[in-house]
Amino acid sequence: MLAGKRSEFVLDDTVYLDGNSLGALPASVPDRLADVVRHEWGALRIRSWTESGWWEAPERVGDRIAPLVGAAPGQVVVSDSTSVNVLKAVVGAVRIAQEETPARREILVDEATFPTDGYIAASAARMTGCTLRPVPADAMAGEAGPSTAVLLVNHVDYRTGELADLAGTTAAAHRAGALVVWDLCHTAGALPVDLDAHDVDFAVGCTYKYLNGGPGAPAFLYVRADLAGRFDSPLPGWNSHADPFAMESAYAAGDGAVRGRVGTPDILSLLALEESLKVWDGVGITDVRAKSLALTDFFVRCVEAYVPAGRVRVVTPAAHERRGSQVALRCPEAGAVMEGLIARGVVGDYRRPDVLRFGFTPLYTSFGDAERAARVLAEVLAAVPGAASAEAPTEDAG
Repeated sequence: MLAGKRSEFVLDDTVYLDGNSLGALPASVPDRLADVVRHEWGALRIRSWTESGWWEAPERVGDRIAPLVGAAPGQVVVSDSTSVNVLKAVVGAVRIAQEETPARREILVDEATFPTDGYIAASAARMTGCTLRPVPADAMAGEAGPSTAVLLVNHVDYRTGELADLAGTTAAAHRAGALVVWDLCHTAGALPVDLDAHDVDFAVGCTYKYLNGGPGAPAFLYVRADLAGRFDSPLPGWNSHADPFAMESAYAAGDGAVRGRVGTPDILSLLALEESLKVWDGVGITDVRAKSLALTDFFVRCVEAYVPAGRVRVVTPAAHERRGSQVALRCPEAGAVMEGLIARGVVGDYRRPDVLRFGFTPLYTSFGDAERAARVLAEVLAAVPGAASAEAPTEDAG
């Protein structure tokens, strides 16, 4: 079912396994952007805010993303960057928690989090009078207690590809009276998330990875429906006002997902993302997950077959319930190895000091890509001095 989707992307003979950093270009986007520039901006100009639907785009595009993350319409808005949305969500969640219990003055953060999430969480803690406590992702559920306001958790570890227990962690946090903010940057568009079904409070995610929205594409923010009326964003801009064009000096928040907006949206990027999301028409996220697991299983088997024992070590969990849509390999001289791979037409990336990352995007990654990547990896390892063993002690990659 998904094999035909590959033709809807701009691809060449390169094996592209870096969609977990930047998704490939959907083929219809250049013409759509050209029309936006020439007609909507060039000819209609200011009229496009109404006549071309620019004003409603953040919610309209959010509703396109909603089914991919298991959300009902009206709960997702596309606006700003992931970092900005993390700040909105964490501060907003703390304010809700403290409305009910003012003594909740602790934020838990995944200790192996993507750095920006940690930086933002620390700033949110200063803004709200909270303390910040880093804990391992798999210990989050047991660490939430009566003083915990919010947990900020990455759904997938960006280095190792390990998948966190969204359902279990969310339920445990709620039993402790805390709220949870999930970072879905490495899972939105890669696997079922089921935000509504698991009663998730807040979620954020980028759109330039598995959703293929383009470099710097705006991020999304999810707010659970019954919390939307209590969501007090720390960034109340005119776009989220109940009556933006009243230009009132006093702020009054709009209803629903619109509360996640701040200022004037980046229309060119937003409309490029909207066009990109058309590749999802007719695609079931469960089919995407099935192919993702098959691809990553197959790649690992090929690596085991082609690469001599001890040259690399798989750090992504083998269990399907603990794996995202990437495979991470620990390898000495990982930077040089990745350079060699790219020079031979296999594009992944690496994270210092010694982790090779290969992201599998089921809409366009083939099993032939996976086999070729493993075969070329073996060739590069044979040619790179110093990449002799993955068993030497190294800094933990998570």
